[in-house]
Amino acid sequence: MSVANKKTNKKKLVIKKEVIKAKKSKLKVRPKAIKQISQLRHNLVTDEWVVVAVGRGKRPDDFSLENESVQEDADIEDCLFCDPIASGQEKDVLIYKTDDDDWTLRVFPNKFPAFARPKAGRVSHQEEGPYFMMDGVGYHEVIVTRDHYKHIGKMEPIMVAELIDAYQTRYLDLMNKKSVRYIEIFHNHGKKSGASIEHPHSQLIAVPVVSPFTVQELAGAENYYRANKRCVFCTMIKWELDYAKRVIFENDLFIAYCPFASKMAFEIRVIPKRHTPYFERMSDEEKIAAGEALHQAIRKLTTVIEGVAFNFFIDTAPCDGKDYPHYHWHIEILPRTATWAGFELSSGMEITAIEPEVAAEYLRKA
Repeated sequence: MSVANKKTNKKKLVIKKEVIKAKKSKLKVRPKAIKQISQLRHNLVTDEWVVVAVGRGKRPDDFSLENESVQEDADIEDCLFCDPIASGQEKDVLIYKTDDDDWTLRVFPNKFPAFARPKAGRVSHQEEGPYFMMDGVGYHEVIVTRDHYKHIGKMEPIMVAELIDAYQTRYLDLMNKKSVRYIEIFHNHGKKSGASIEHPHSQLIAVPVVSPFTVQELAGAENYYRANKRCVFCTMIKWELDYAKRVIFENDLFIAYCPFASKMAFEIRVIPKRHTPYFERMSDEEKIAAGEALHQAIRKLTTVIEGVAFNFFIDTAPCDGKDYPHYHWHIEILPRTATWAGFELSSGMEITAIEPEVAAEYLRKA
């Protein structure tokens, strides 16, 4: 099978980055995080966890739609991320620079974290009658790229590879922390995605529990392997490449396609062809190929649906010390093309208004 958008990239990833090591004796936790730690509450029926972000305490008026806002391009002079140091953001933990020492990407702790940094790696557990909860401790970081006007679809692919390298670098640093069992890396673009700042940025949250969605995917992959003796994701990749109608981009190492059972119209999955459960084990060559595939997927999406809001996130095996040989890491891109209503919320089943095959045809041509 030959896909029209197949490309090959053999470039070597050359990056100038500076990892800033924090001295433990000088590590400070924001007073607000100490007094008002978020909570992880356990659902007795579904075995799921929910996060109650106590430290971000809101009043009823704060949930009004009239208060929904995103920092627009017109507000660039007041942008918090164009010059993070000047705007009072936390100190960098990682920074990428050009040869003339100008920054291209920087990573720093979130000033208003959903999870507070743990004290000495300890996580406190509490019970309330039949219920169980624990402190919402972890690590919450922001990954900011330099150009205010360039989302990933407008960047050079090699700069997207640099972004992926930053994801991997921070993942590797946090995965062995005592309180960390899973690391969520995600990107919100546009008001409907939940982004509150227009400037392109991603977030990383390292948490002490494995998310319910990940648990479900791990179980599904394990069950499929037991029944069929092969990886469910590898099976899908082979079929999609042979079938061709849902593939929108392919290079030597990755493909991007609209999943057969898409949750959202124009949903895209970017996945390595090589079977590998762990995102953090990517080689330089794979980061370049992943950067190209992610760039092309978002470029096509934002070309076909002008001004579309979207989220993307990395699904990878947990870092909880266990082995997950039958999982296969990937990136999910979810355009915010619909709003969940009563049926979706009550049943958990999404209704999409376009067939993935038709969506893929539009995307493939973009």
